[in-house]
Amino acid sequence: MTHHHQIPRRVSRALRVGRVTVGGGAPVAVQTMTNTDTEDVAATVAQIRSCVKAGADIVRVSVPTLKAAEAFREIKREVGYVPLVADIHFNYKCALAAAEAGADCLRINPGNIGSDRKVSEVVACAKHHGIPIRIGVNAGSLEADLQEKYGEPNADALVESALRHIEILKRHSFEDFKVSLKASEIFMTVFAYRKLAALIDQPLHLGITEAGGARAGAVKSAAGLGMLLAEGIGDTIRISLAADPVEEVKVGWDLLKCLHLRNRGINLVACPSCSRQNFDVIKAVTELESRFDEIDEPLDVAVIGCVVNGPGEAREAAIGVAGGYPNSIFVDGKIAHKAHNDELVDLLEKLVREKIAARRTARAAEPTGA
Repeated sequence: MTHHHQIPRRVSRALRVGRVTVGGGAPVAVQTMTNTDTEDVAATVAQIRSCVKAGADIVRVSVPTLKAAEAFREIKREVGYVPLVADIHFNYKCALAAAEAGADCLRINPGNIGSDRKVSEVVACAKHHGIPIRIGVNAGSLEADLQEKYGEPNADALVESALRHIEILKRHSFEDFKVSLKASEIFMTVFAYRKLAALIDQPLHLGITEAGGARAGAVKSAAGLGMLLAEGIGDTIRISLAADPVEEVKVGWDLLKCLHLRNRGINLVACPSCSRQNFDVIKAVTELESRFDEIDEPLDVAVIGCVVNGPGEAREAAIGVAGGYPNSIFVDGKIAHKAHNDELVDLLEKLVREKIAARRTARAAEPTGA
């Protein structure tokens, strides 16, 4: 399937979060955050690995206490290949300990860390370890004077708060930071990011905070972040859901795929089904999603239940099926097989895996550059 539209990206400076580049034209990174007790090292490590398997580029871990910072050291030792962001609030010593424990980035609000001396220590530690800082502004925790000034959270208040935190870091000659401006109201979030994007050149971390459960939160996040990403704003994203963090990763990738910003795994093009269908489309798609869950190779697969739109969609995909009597299976735009309903899912899976294996074999055979 040919994609014709390419989104011009906002130009931002690049920074490194472990092995992942954020900003500077690098692919939009997908993040999530663990919801385990950080002091439970085994549970946290298991969740991080599940998230990475689902496609997370970066994982954030809360470090609310010094004991959690010690656990963070063990966690980093177990998953050293994964870029980890240490989430810090209030206690600057937790930031120092997390940096010493191997954090690849510190998520702080310089304004709630404490005195200038404490902020200076955190910045000096980040410089020493060569790690960036993420300034995280949230509508639910705006400074009291901004609440009084604006009456209620709004985009201008979020930006003013961010600029205060930025000024603190700049005063300490620290430019290696990214910024997030999150609210649960999508237009407040969008307007704030648009405004800040024109004022600074640092990378922007996108998110709709407290978005809701798996379904409503995914819709709200897609609406808000989709607007920004379509305008070229955003260097890394986190979909905030009251759900398994793995689901956040999956939704993040689905959003980037539909905007043609990144591609990963099977892209299932499927009809919603109706009485014209020749096979149970919903059942087939559910089964295929389960079988393809571990595949990260990009591939378009069309599953269409009838002959109205089926042949056109199936012909455009790498592999597709159009419902019929029997069903027609297309490979690279041509009918290659006929399949009855009871063999349809197994045959589609077989063809997809053969196609992916062939691609990998072809890539392995390509000569390497001199």
